Amino acid sequence: MPPSDIAWAYPLLLKTHLGLVATSVGLFAVRALAALQGQGWPLRQGWRRTSEAVDSALLVAGGSLWWLLQLNPLHTPWLGLKLCLLLVYIALGSMAMRQTSSTRTRALFLLAALLCVAFMASIALARHPLGWWAP
Repeated sequence: MPPSDIAWAYPLLLKTHLGLVATSVGLFAVRALAALQGQGWPLRQGWRRTSEAVDSALLVAGGSLWWLLQLNPLHTPWLGLKLCLLLVYIALGSMAMRQTSSTRTRALFLLAALLCVAFMASIALARHPLGWWAP
């Protein structure tokens, strides 16, 4: 738990972080599904900027939680793995949005990205690197 003088901020930051996670993943999924259907709007600059703004706010909220809880990803295995999987999620999501790949390939990247983010959530909930497979 956070130090007592700033403990009031934890519930607000946590709710903000969780809301931004839901917004970010939801926006990604909707954009990727629309792109799979051949729609052009998901790749337009306004939608890309919206995703970038949400993801930037998510990064700030997550970093604030690390600071508040005094967590170090190098010494907290579940958090370190979650951050590594974040990079995998970003790469998979990027591949899902590329127009140069076949629809089937992009659909597989989308599915893999969503499974990755689900596993990241299970790691965060369990606070264990094995996530939903934790003992």
